[in-house]
Amino acid sequence: MLEQIVPSLREGKPIRDIELSEDDSKRIRGFRFLTEKPVLILLNIGEDDVARGAELVADFAGRYEHRQSGVESLSARIEMEIGQLDEEEAAVFRADLGLTESSLEKIIRDSYRLLGLISFFTAGPDETRAWTIPAGSTAVDAAGAIHSDLARGFIRAEIVDYEDLIKLGSFPEARKVAKLRSEGKEYQMKDGEVVEIRFNV
Repeated sequence: MLEQIVPSLREGKPIRDIELSEDDSKRIRGFRFLTEKPVLILLNIGEDDVARGAELVADFAGRYEHRQSGVESLSARIEMEIGQLDEEEAAVFRADLGLTESSLEKIIRDSYRLLGLISFFTAGPDETRAWTIPAGSTAVDAAGAIHSDLARGFIRAEIVDYEDLIKLGSFPEARKVAKLRSEGKEYQMKDGEVVEIRFNV
């Protein structure tokens, strides 16, 4: 397997561009090769270029054709200025520049996508917590991420989308308007869902 990788590396081809079987990918994971890791390239652009950020990203991405990679733009100067404002002023400043979200939010989302991860939430009277799991995980996988006992005794997951829960205020209110769903073991989790696990001890 390593003999298959070395010639590609000598040609300047990163490991993430080599077609490896799932078993081979698992075998080399322990070596932690740098070129096996996903790459997110950030273009630091000037304030005058913010409006054409998408065009600059597309141009660079077209020249950087590697698997498991992404390209995004940001203006470090603008982000520094926004960071010194309160939330309301920052929103106005972003709107004036035609920005719909902070660069930090975009970078986090793109990083999660490249790493193949999603987050779900649990919320109770004592704490609210985010849990990170691989994209494609089932409800029982999510239960297991919280605690192995929840996966073993899994009955069902009660799920509501984050935006709906914030708007409605509680699980009971979400249930009243049919925004709370009851899902079984094989349900595939989506990013940003809020979950309550029902289980047998």
